[in-house]
Parts: sequence; structure tokens; C-alpha cells
Amino acid sequence: MLLENKNVVVYGAGGAVGSAVARGFAHERARVFLTGRNLDVIDTVAKEISAAGGAVETAVVDAGEEKSVTEHLDAVVADAGSIDVSFNAIGISPVGLQGVPLAELPVENFLRPITTYTQAHFITARSAARHMIAQRSGVIMMHTPEPARMPMPLVGGMSVGWAAMEGLNRALSAEWAQHGVRAICLRTTGMVETPVIDIVYGLHADALGITKEQFTAVAGGMSHRKRPTTLAELTEAAVFLASDRASAMTGTVANLTGGIIVD
Repeated sequence: MLLENKNVVVYGAGGAVGSAVARGFAHERARVFLTGRNLDVIDTVAKEISAAGGAVETAVVDAGEEKSVTEHLDAVVADAGSIDVSFNAIGISPVGLQGVPLAELPVENFLRPITTYTQAHFITARSAARHMIAQRSGVIMMHTPEPARMPMPLVGGMSVGWAAMEGLNRALSAEWAQHGVRAICLRTTGMVETPVIDIVYGLHADALGITKEQFTAVAGGMSHRKRPTTLAELTEAAVFLASDRASAMTGTVANLTGGIIVD
């Protein structure tokens, strides 16, 4: 049990990525605290985890609001005694943000992912680190897709926001690793199992004048493996990286793109 006696907070726990990693953490015996803005959605995930024998709690938390995040973390520490892992998996709708040429993209739509992602990740990371530094241990985790590093058309400000997240990940490690707090980013391809990628691929296909199935085939064929990352692969990597077995890894991006990006 890689995460036994660990307390894990997941933001955006109702989404495909957040719920998948939450299940993975709980399977390895972590106590998971699921957060999101829709209690019904995260309660559904919590019931699945609980039915499988996991320890889970839920709370309504807006990851972009400092007061909401800090008050929740204070309550978690008061109850559980520590915060060992913080995984921010929030996402925003790509409609109006992707599939639009940059020359035609409104400024506010370009900026929305940049400000939303950087603000939420800074707030959740800083709030967790204040507890983790005091206990001299902890892991802060985030997830980005390949446009964070690889230039792609019609992605708008999303790629800039994701690149900023990876830069933030390095900055967090530079300051906090000396206090025992690791920062890890996991980079994947688009994962076709997720509802948001179904929307994204549809937007890009429409912009290019091809079918969504054709775009999906092209995207999947870009990797060395000729297939995209799966949620299960992301989850397995997240569990290992959150564990003490990955203690030497910090300030880095775990490349799970299957060769689309070669480091």
C-alpha cells in the first residue's frame, strides 16, 4: 500500500482526471478529501470509493478562491493531522477557447485559461505548502497535456496556461523542496476517455474541416506507441509519484506522452 496513512486532497475531484486519481490514491490506502464546486458530482465519486473500501470525505471548495481553499485545508489538518498530497485537477470548458485561430480569438478568451489555471494552482499549492513546510513533508501535483510543451495550432491561451503551470511547478520546487515539499507535474496526451477531449477534438475537427474520428486517429498516431495516454496510466504514475518511493523527484514533469514529446 504505497499511500497508507497519507492524507490527500484532490481539487476538481468530480472530473475525469480528478476522480481517476482519487480512486487510485484511495486504492493505495490514502485517506482522500474530494473537493469541487458541485457536491452531487463529488459525492458520486465518494460513494464509489467508499464502496470499494476506501476512506473518503467531500467538501465544496472553489480552487480559485483563497478563503475557500485555506479554510478547507485548515479543517483537514485539524481533523486528519496533516496534508501529505495536494493534487489540483481542475479544468475549464474549451468551448470558445480552442478551435479558434489566434487572429480571431477575443482577448478575454485568450486570457481566461491563463488566469484561471495560474491563480487556482498558485492558491492551492501555496495553501498546502504552508502546512507541508511546517511538517517538513508533502507533495504538490498537477497535470498538463502535451501542448504545454509542444506548439500546436488552434489551442488559444490554453497552451500558454499549461506552460505557465509547468513553470510554476519548477518554481515551487526551487523554494520548497529544501523544506521537504516536492512539486510534480504529470504531462499526458489528450485522453480520449475523458468527456472534455471529446469536445476538444470535435472543435479542432470542425475548424480543420474533417471528422472528429479522423482528428482522433491523427492525434493518436503522433506518439511513438501510436496511441494516446490512458487514465489508468496517468493514475498509476500519479500514485507512484505521490509515494515516498519517488522521493528524489521534484521540480520535474513526468513525461507520459508516449513519445510525442521526447526529452
